[in-house]
Amino acid sequence: MSSVLALLPELTDVNGDAQNALVLARRARWAGLDAAVERLHVGESPSGTPLAVVLGSTTDPVLPQLLAALADLRSPLVDWLAAGVPVLAVGTGLEALTRAIRMPDGLLDGLGIVPADAEPLAARVAGDLVVSAPEGQLVGYENHSRGLRLEPGAEALGTVVRGVSDGRGVDGVRHGSLVGTRLHGPVLAKNPALADALLSAAFGRPVAPTGERAAAADAAAARIRTALLAS
Repeated sequence: MSSVLALLPELTDVNGDAQNALVLARRARWAGLDAAVERLHVGESPSGTPLAVVLGSTTDPVLPQLLAALADLRSPLVDWLAAGVPVLAVGTGLEALTRAIRMPDGLLDGLGIVPADAEPLAARVAGDLVVSAPEGQLVGYENHSRGLRLEPGAEALGTVVRGVSDGRGVDGVRHGSLVGTRLHGPVLAKNPALADALLSAAFGRPVAPTGERAAAADAAAARIRTALLAS
């Protein structure tokens, strides 16, 4: 059975973001495909190549611990991305993959996988976030004090319709098979089209969940999206 790997969930589930792995596994099964969540905890080593990888968000006090734990996983992460494995990184999990994170008390070195730096915004932002992306209008909420400054030529995930995100009119990043965002919710539960796009990339063919459970999940996400876009 293929594994959807949740990286360090004990550190990265502050906003339920580690549960994006569960969304991917369930939607894969609703499409008739074998998939299960595998949780890789601090100090553990991965075995084999996963179907997809999810890296959620953490808090600033825990960020140094997350960076230390991720340092041991840098090599497999680079290998998975080179192999085209979809990787979803959210919030501070995404920041950890950049070159550097500017904190109030100094600079933290990131893993240097994403061509960007994380720099302070003028003020902390919290509230609804809507992003226009190829997968559609992505919705969720943001709660952070830094934004990404992408290197020239780096591609954002999408354009901000509502909210602040990275403070430059865009949200997140697309870098090879990696998708990064500020959207919490979890983002894949609220935006099934993005989840299915990641699964389609993982399986190398279109993935379309069917059945009552998929319909109910899609309807719930649609209600949230409609209410938010209409407000």
